[in-house]
Amino acid sequence: MKSVEQHNGHKRQQLILASSSPYRKELLHRLGLPFITITPQADETPLPGESPEALVARLASAKAHAVAHQHPDALIIGSDQVAVLEDQILGKPGNHDNAVAQLSNASGKRVEFLTGLCLLNGATRRMQVNVIPFTVVFRVLSAAQIDNYLRREQPYNCAGSFKSEGLGIALFDKLEGEDPTALVGLPLISLVQMLEHEGVRVI
Repeated sequence: MKSVEQHNGHKRQQLILASSSPYRKELLHRLGLPFITITPQADETPLPGESPEALVARLASAKAHAVAHQHPDALIIGSDQVAVLEDQILGKPGNHDNAVAQLSNASGKRVEFLTGLCLLNGATRRMQVNVIPFTVVFRVLSAAQIDNYLRREQPYNCAGSFKSEGLGIALFDKLEGEDPTALVGLPLISLVQMLEHEGVRVI
C-alpha cells in the first residue's frame, strides 16, 4: 500500500480512515489519496449531560485513537455524526416502525447534523478536532410519502432515517451549511485543511 507523500518529499505516512462506513470511504476517494480503512472499536454511549457537539468530538477522537494503538505511525481520520431535532439526538432507527416515527416527527421541521472530525498524527501525537454543523429542513411529509420512501431506500442504519446521497433528497425543502459532504458524514473541506496542516498534498 502506497503511503501519503508529504511536503518535505521524503517522509511518508500511511493514511487510515477509522470507519466502516461505505459513504465515508466513497467521499475520501474524492481526494485521490491512497488510504486504507479500519473499523474502530469505540464505545459510542453518551456521557451523562454530554452535549451533542461534545459527543461527536469525543467519539471522532476516540475512533482515531482506537486505530492508533495498532498503527502508531499513521495519519488517522476519525469521524462521528449525530442528528439533533428539538434538542434530542436522533439515533439509527433500526427498523421500519422507528424510522416512520422519526420521519413523522421531523416532517416540516429543521434537523441539525453535527459531524465530529479528527485527524490524529500517530507519529507526533498531534490531534486536530473540529465539529461541522449542517442543517436539513424537511418538507411536510404525508404518511404515504414516508412509507413509500422507507420501503424504497430502507435507511434503517442511518441517523435520522434517510440517506441524503440517495432518494432522501426528495424529503427536503432546503439544505443549509458550508460543506455538503458533512451531511454524508465526512466533511472534506475541513479535512483538506487538516491534511495540509500535516503537510499532505491534496492538490
